Amino acid sequence: QVQLVESGGGLVQTGGSLRLSCAGSGIIFSDNIIAWYRQAPGKPRELIADIIGGGRTNYADSVKGRFTISSDNAKNSVYLQMNSLKPEDTAVYLCNARHNYFSRTHYWGQGTQVTVST
Repeated sequence: QVQLVESGGGLVQTGGSLRLSCAGSGIIFSDNIIAWYRQAPGKPRELIADIIGGGRTNYADSVKGRFTISSDNAKNSVYLQMNSLKPEDTAVYLCNARHNYFSRTHYWGQGTQVTVST
């Protein structure tokens, strides 16, 4: 059974930083594409970063230069370092895993709330 567990969310002031973690079980992260999505109230779910096989990374324009996705294969975990946070970054952040970009099977974590205050 695949499980993804996010942690690290919280309340932070504008300009602050947070580091989110996604720990996986029942799946080998380095064999998959691991992504971070976010969903704010009333807005569609947004793909913000992914890491392919623990190597190549991609970022949405909205977070490029501020957020960094990384992985620790020994811990089967993926992280999202978020710097220079803005109020518009407020959302539930979700970890996602899929085998490749064509996979119809996606695995999701429960999400972690990030709130950026002004």
